[in-house]
Amino acid sequence: MRILPPFPVTLPVKWPAALLRATALELAILAGHLLLYPTGLTPERRPRPRPHKGADDGAVAETGAARRLPGTPDAVPTVLLHGFVDNRSVFVLLRRALSRQGSHHVECLNYSPLTCDVRAAADLLGRHVEEICARTGHAEIDIVGHSLGGLIARYYVQRLGGDRRVRTLVTLGTPHSGTTVAPIASAHPIVRQMRPDSPVIEELRMPAPGCRTRFVSFWSDLDRIMAPVETARIDHPDLLVQNVQVSGIGHLALPVHPAVADGIREALESGVSEAGSSPGAASVA
Repeated sequence: MRILPPFPVTLPVKWPAALLRATALELAILAGHLLLYPTGLTPERRPRPRPHKGADDGAVAETGAARRLPGTPDAVPTVLLHGFVDNRSVFVLLRRALSRQGSHHVECLNYSPLTCDVRAAADLLGRHVEEICARTGHAEIDIVGHSLGGLIARYYVQRLGGDRRVRTLVTLGTPHSGTTVAPIASAHPIVRQMRPDSPVIEELRMPAPGCRTRFVSFWSDLDRIMAPVETARIDHPDLLVQNVQVSGIGHLALPVHPAVADGIREALESGVSEAGSSPGAASVA
C-alpha cells in the first residue's frame, strides 16, 4: 500500500466520557437529520448553461470544455454521495463548509433507497460522472462518499475504470473490508454485499495495478456501524491511500463535524500525488 503523508485534524477526547458525548451527539444529529430528510428526497437542480459574450459580443451558449465552474479557475467539481437509505440532506453542513471559500463546485447525487446492488449503483454513478464532466468541461472530479456511498464510489473507481475520472476519493465511515454489524439487516441484498465475505468486498481486494485515484479514508474509533471499526480503513497494496483516524465521534457525525469537514477540505485541496514515508494515519484525538 502506498501511503500519503498525514495532515492534522484534532478533536479533544477523553475516555469514557468521550463515549457518552459521542452517543449524545449521534442522537442529536439523528434527530436533526430526520427533520431535514424530506428536503433531500428530490434530486437537486442542476445548473443550466449560461450564455457568455464571444469575441463579437454576441451571446454564445456555453457547452463542453468552453464552460468552467464558479470558484477558482481550475476548480475540480466535488460530488457528494450519501449512505444506505439516506439522501443528499446528510451533506447540508459539509456542502456549506466546502463551498464557503468559493473554491469548490459541489454537487450531491441521490441514488434510490431501493438500490439492491453496489455494482449497479456504481455504474449509475459512472454515468452521472460522465454527465458532470461533459457539462462542466472538466476531465476529472473529486468524490466524497459517506458509508455505503464510499463503497459505491470505490467500486466505480477500482472495478469500472473510474480512476480516469476521479482525482481524489474521500470516504467517511465506509466498510471497505465489510462490516458484521446488525446481522438481521442481511435480509437486504445491499447489506449482504457489505459483509466481509461478500463477492463485492472480494472484488475490491483484487489487484488494482495502475489505479490513478488518490484515496483518503476517515474512520472513527467510536463508529458503531463499522464492526470492527478498522474496517473503514483502506488496506490495499496497489492503492495510493491515506487513512485518517477520527477519535470521539460516531458514524453519523462524520459528514457533519466541522473538524472532519476541515480535514476533507484539506484533502481535496492538497496537491499531494506521490507516496510519502510518514505513517498513513492522522489521529483526531
